[in-house]
Amino acid sequence: MTEPDPQHRMQQLEARIAAAKQGQAPKPRQDEHYSQAQLAWRMVIELVAGLGIGFGIGYGLDSLFGTLPIFLVLFTLLGLAAGIKTMLRSAQEIQDKKLAEEAEKDEGA
Repeated sequence: MTEPDPQHRMQQLEARIAAAKQGQAPKPRQDEHYSQAQLAWRMVIELVAGLGIGFGIGYGLDSLFGTLPIFLVLFTLLGLAAGIKTMLRSAQEIQDKKLAEEAEKDEGA
């Protein structure tokens, strides 16, 4: 058997390498795309931040005034309410974006 031309073999090898590199190339990143896990963590962090801020304010006021933990309980509950309100606002924002994307797809079709 005769061997193919070395020049031809080199071109085939280069083509195979280029195809392999192209298959492994990272996909373009979409800045506005968020995974469901990222959205869930965002909501959890918003809730915990509201609780933490409320707890801190309540504890600070109780320490300042020397009262029973009335401010601690009151502001912790207010922080919980604020965290839930922020979570719901984030969920509404995400839902509005999804609906806008679906409407855009429907118009394009």
